[in-house]
Amino acid sequence: MMADKVPSIRLNSGYDMPMLGLGTYNSFRPNEVGDAVKAAIEMGYRHIDTAWLYKTEPEIGVAIKELIKEGNVTREELFIVTKIWDNCHEPEKVEPACRASLEALDMDYIDLYLIHFPLSFADFERTKPTATDYLDTWRAMEKLVDKGLVRSIGVSNFNKQQLERILKMDGLKYKPANNQVEITPYLAQEDLLQFSLKNGISTTAYGPFGAPGQNYVSKDAPKLLEDPTIVEIGRKYNKSPAQVILRYGIQRGYALIPKSTNPTRLAQNMDIFDFKLSEEDMKTMLALDRGLRNNFQTFKWKDHPFFPYKE
Repeated sequence: MMADKVPSIRLNSGYDMPMLGLGTYNSFRPNEVGDAVKAAIEMGYRHIDTAWLYKTEPEIGVAIKELIKEGNVTREELFIVTKIWDNCHEPEKVEPACRASLEALDMDYIDLYLIHFPLSFADFERTKPTATDYLDTWRAMEKLVDKGLVRSIGVSNFNKQQLERILKMDGLKYKPANNQVEITPYLAQEDLLQFSLKNGISTTAYGPFGAPGQNYVSKDAPKLLEDPTIVEIGRKYNKSPAQVILRYGIQRGYALIPKSTNPTRLAQNMDIFDFKLSEEDMKTMLALDRGLRNNFQTFKWKDHPFFPYKE
């Protein structure tokens, strides 16, 4: 079974997170994400990533419930990740937000619940920034673990200094189990990755292919999947550039959640556990780093006190 081939990361909370998952951002057509989730789980995917912002939680919940009913998978075999949005950072809003996601997913617990961004806003559209400190949000997140609503808690789009603030906060009960950030061969995030590994915080990479087709990527941005170096390494192993990028991430020690609704690509993304990049090829891939961040739309909020990309 393909699921058995996917290695896992043992989180500091004691739970195991599969290193390859399915991203579900930017899936808006009816049944698109539900069909992708069904296809992925039947191929062996067990890690499904979503967020309240994506509006895909209900469709994912229905798809999973159908598969469980058919006996194709059990809830315990799955690792479901979702995220709290920026307008629910006030401590009194955290539990209601979590319960809303649980209701949408039609589940009793969430495996990993993340603070989507360190930024806080009074409104969903991010027009009214607030100074709500994510440390206060974190204290409320810890209570979700104690109540059994979530198994692990973490963050997303946090920088090293922001992780340090959480680790050093008074009365910390649970360290972040995971930090989900943009990582590609053009944005290696090596310093952040090594800091996280040293402190027992796992890392998940979103947009590992440079998010081709996403609405926030510049038309002038170089296309990772066409990079001659990556293409050449792929030829060496008889693998596609996408498979090389995923394998590179696995060997660097972080999880990846490539988004696809195409069954052929879903299968190709899973087919990365029968080869290993050489040490030389790993160094060549790391040398491609140019600090290129595709998620540049967030820079419109660069004046927010908790903007994460100042470093």
